[in-house]
Amino acid sequence: MAVINVTSEIGKLKKVLLHRPGKELLNLTPDKLDELLFDDIPFLKMAQKEHDAFADILSKNGVEVVYLENLAAEAVSQSAEIREKFIQQYIKEADVHSEYYQKMIYDFLNAIKDPKELILKTMEGVNANEIPFKNTHSLAHYVLDSGSMLINPMPNLYFTRDPFACIGNGVSLNKMYSVTRCRETIYGEYIFDHHPEYAGKVKKFYNRYDAPSIEGGDILNIGKEVLAIGLSQRTSANAIDSIANNIFDDESSPIKTILAFQIPAIRAFMHLDTVFTQIDFDKFTIHPGILGPLRVFEITRGAKKGELNVKQIDSTLENVLEKYTGAGKIELIQCAGGDKIAAEREQWNDGSNTLCINPGTIVVYERNDVTNEILNKKGLKVLEMPCGELSRGRGGPRCMSMPLLRDDIR
Repeated sequence: MAVINVTSEIGKLKKVLLHRPGKELLNLTPDKLDELLFDDIPFLKMAQKEHDAFADILSKNGVEVVYLENLAAEAVSQSAEIREKFIQQYIKEADVHSEYYQKMIYDFLNAIKDPKELILKTMEGVNANEIPFKNTHSLAHYVLDSGSMLINPMPNLYFTRDPFACIGNGVSLNKMYSVTRCRETIYGEYIFDHHPEYAGKVKKFYNRYDAPSIEGGDILNIGKEVLAIGLSQRTSANAIDSIANNIFDDESSPIKTILAFQIPAIRAFMHLDTVFTQIDFDKFTIHPGILGPLRVFEITRGAKKGELNVKQIDSTLENVLEKYTGAGKIELIQCAGGDKIAAEREQWNDGSNTLCINPGTIVVYERNDVTNEILNKKGLKVLEMPCGELSRGRGGPRCMSMPLLRDDIR
């Protein structure tokens, strides 16, 4: 049995990866919000309660929940050499250039013996006041603000959808758009390279060391043979070309077509899944704001290795989805019913970012009451979760979850 199997967005969800928000949120400060891609500072205690409620909804519906921090801890604990490599790589990727600081941070992290505690500390970031500096023979020591962060936190980690994406039996281990998020993919690297459940068993269709950026929120599995990728603020055309070639060149991959959905490159529409998700065989949620500017391109294998056939599809979105899902008549359910003001408000709080755990059964944020009422009236089973703090990070239930195993739908 494959350890990764995700060939749709709606097949029964069997196993999912989450990250429970941790102390990394406590190291968010107002002057760091823009750099760390937050618009506000969530209240950690309440964010954790909301996230636990999310995990509880999934568990009660038969989904096995595993946590990024646990898998990463199990991966780095496989040997002393792997643990050593991880610490050294973490410090290097944190752009700590001073040898003086590198040595102090290394000693600090290396003294943490519990592997999960080590992983959580690397996610949390390192504050100067935590380091027991051993000498004062350095100008860097004298000018250091004792309360400053030597290594920034990774507050976006609870959006586990982005650092890597499952595609069939493989993954795209992503190169993130923003420098501040590039370090997040180190945990996926160690899980897929060293965790006993995954090491050597998962094909990588993309690598975090590749140059063009691509993020998991832009990757949607339409079926075994069709993959959709958003051409967005955070996923480049060059990255789509690259991953398309990698997928088509892999004889084990059944994917024959990649659909590139070009959406406006703005923060409000940062990923395809913030404006467009599948919720049943024949139903999708969509933000009405993308219907005008949306362009769709069909990408297929070229005549030679490394060549692609690319053509713009001159048809309605409904016709495109009807063709590639094979589901017959497609219904696009607009966020807030298409009401301009309500749609803008609820899309800002991820009204279109739903997690389907079974055909027609979806997890949503409770605050998007206009959209949720419409979804209920359409006959969908709507599971509402609390979100007063989690939504401050600009991501919904789909963003906060990485399916590892789904049943195939056909």
